[in-house]
Amino acid sequence: MANNNLDFEKSVNNDPLLTHLQKNRIHTNVEKQKIARDMLERYTGHKVKDFQKQIILTNFHYYVERFNAITGDAKTTRGASFQASSSKKSKVTIIEFGVGPAMAALVGELVAIIRPKAVLFLGLCGAVHSSLEIGDFILPIAAIRGEGVSGHFLPPQVPALPTFKVQKFVSQILVNKGLDYRTGTIHCTGYRFWEFDAKFKRNLIEERVLAVEMETAGLFISSFVSKVNVGALLLVSDCPMKKGGIKTKRSARAVFQKYTDKHIEVGIEAMRSIQKEGEKIRHYRW
Repeated sequence: MANNNLDFEKSVNNDPLLTHLQKNRIHTNVEKQKIARDMLERYTGHKVKDFQKQIILTNFHYYVERFNAITGDAKTTRGASFQASSSKKSKVTIIEFGVGPAMAALVGELVAIIRPKAVLFLGLCGAVHSSLEIGDFILPIAAIRGEGVSGHFLPPQVPALPTFKVQKFVSQILVNKGLDYRTGTIHCTGYRFWEFDAKFKRNLIEERVLAVEMETAGLFISSFVSKVNVGALLLVSDCPMKKGGIKTKRSARAVFQKYTDKHIEVGIEAMRSIQKEGEKIRHYRW
């Protein structure tokens, strides 16, 4: 068996295509690591040494504000594009990276420099399934890659999946808090105003997805190839498939005020649990 494994590794190392792919991975490319480290520090204003090993990702400034209020000891920096806030007490850093699949895929590679124990995306999504309501939690088990960015990392037939053990920790915290949640597939797209496209909406229904959003597929794929343990907990912020259900400035403000603290508290507790108990998220070499 040992000889077979050695022969397999030699064949991989001698395959020009696989060698080319490996050189594009951040964990095998020293020059890319150097640039990514510089970019991470420049974009966030944080030094690499200031990041905690448990990372929460968000799209919104308000989440960082509430993270700071909840933790009580967080130190915040603003960089060229992002902001980051680290709590030594909670052993968690939150990064607000903007909106869209391209930024999600980018941050998945950048956080690899930190060598985090786990990364958790706290995102908002639009409900597709009629049973979902504003404020519901979704723990996605997969994301349909409709965004176009993840194709730069892996072929289209490769599914976008979270790290199972990260989702398991989040699930347990939700159960402990007595919070209901749904599991299933979501659709990820870079297409804004899809709510006005009848063909697109029919396709969502045919896919049997729970919800639609922009970032998760790109984040899952870029994190996977960068050897980053990643999960996501999504909050339903609007119900665009229903009449009058599209999110507005007013309704978004109400969602933030009512549900953000709960969302962040689950994220922080899950990251704390992983920090204490998640000795080894992955059990294999690749």
